Amino acid sequence: MSENSPAATQRDLWMRVRARLKTAVGEDVFASWFARLELEELVDDLVHLSAPTRFLCSWVQSNYSDRIVEAFRHDVPDAARLHVTMRVNGQARPRLAPAPVVAAEPAEEAPAARSAAPSVSADMSSAAPVTRLVQQAQKGDALAGSAIDSRMTFDTFVSGEANEMAFGVAKQIANAAINNTVTFNPVYIHSTVGLGKSHLLNAIAHAVGQADSSKNIVYLTADHFMYHFITAVQRQSALGFKEWLRKVDLLLIDDMQFLQGKSATEFGHTLGALLTGAKQVVVAGDAPPRDLEMLDERVRSRLSGGLVVPISTFDMDLRRAIVQRRADQSTARFGMHFPPAVLDYVARAVTSHGRDLDGAVNRLVAANQLTGELITVPLAEKTLADLIRARDAKRVRIEDILKIVSRHYKVPRNELLSARRSRDVVRPRQIAMYLAKALTSRSLPEIGRRFGGRDHTTVLHSVRKVEQMIKDDLELGQEIELLKRMLEE
Repeated sequence: MSENSPAATQRDLWMRVRARLKTAVGEDVFASWFARLELEELVDDLVHLSAPTRFLCSWVQSNYSDRIVEAFRHDVPDAARLHVTMRVNGQARPRLAPAPVVAAEPAEEAPAARSAAPSVSADMSSAAPVTRLVQQAQKGDALAGSAIDSRMTFDTFVSGEANEMAFGVAKQIANAAINNTVTFNPVYIHSTVGLGKSHLLNAIAHAVGQADSSKNIVYLTADHFMYHFITAVQRQSALGFKEWLRKVDLLLIDDMQFLQGKSATEFGHTLGALLTGAKQVVVAGDAPPRDLEMLDERVRSRLSGGLVVPISTFDMDLRRAIVQRRADQSTARFGMHFPPAVLDYVARAVTSHGRDLDGAVNRLVAANQLTGELITVPLAEKTLADLIRARDAKRVRIEDILKIVSRHYKVPRNELLSARRSRDVVRPRQIAMYLAKALTSRSLPEIGRRFGGRDHTTVLHSVRKVEQMIKDDLELGQEIELLKRMLEE
């Protein structure tokens, strides 16, 4: 390889490698793990890529090194090693001095992966004392697994009737943690997507960390929790990981619905230990604890036995307040004017969730900046057309699909999620997976997790199988169309 290869040649090479990876892993996996990677340089036998987050660096380095290097070898036979670093402000970090891990030895982690996952670092695998691990979990490290968004504070949270209880509870939790007390424990916040769960968890972590930097605060998404646990098991340092978690002062877990397998079991043990030790635990998910089928009944019972706080769909007043707040921020930054009629229109027309409201204001700002058009209702109608159409379609959940398919085919829900292979269970299960892919925005890996922890390839096989059956069997096609209408009504 030549370090001085022309940029155009390097771009062409990277495009060919991306095409091979997409063909090998499928579009869903590619979009999840490879789409945001960029080729930085080729030096001797080393491939240097960059990614926008620490977690993505670590995950790609640990799980896809062999596959990526193999994709490069079609064009560059000498390729043997992979190094992934994080981009900061669009620029990749320089390569580190130590030699990166050889792709054929995934058990050894590259420097990028070590910096990405301090909770399961080399110090753990060498049996470092637990006290040392906790000392390392300072504010900068403990929050590194899932980065805290500094914009998501209590000051930037807009409260109303739909979320005022959750907002009040979150502030009370933060105040209690700052004063070394525990009020409600555990606390479980649930709602559909985009209604502020993650904002509140970030706000709690931010408030407590700002008030007392000595607190051991761990904020993790369920995916990060699983990654850290699996990595610790692979390195035979699971005991150190468990002890490290049990020493935290405040544990916040987001996207609980994605926790699966042994990681869910480990979360149950951790939850029990933290509650016994009077340490605060806050969890957020998209369904009530009773609907988290991947968790043990005892864990669901523990979560239900704490304080369960729902956030309901935003009403008109709250949507208007959110739009007003975002418009005020844009006015202060860019000096533009949002007429009240435009704010009213956005609040009435965009009814899905808070993120779409933020996106609506951002689109209007961009349209004004790029075209010079005044912000008016006609501009909003034109710019927000797809968001407005989205409100007409009911949001179908995988849980809804499981209920409808279970009732229609008279197959118990737990059988659809089981490993049973009898025909009377397999076909309804495949149809349910097909409907999940057709009617929800979930990726294949996410659907697989919700169907008893199956691999994404199993979901893809089911989808293709049902598509073929629909072509071959007109009656079955009509039956599935009926199920779709039942779900969309």
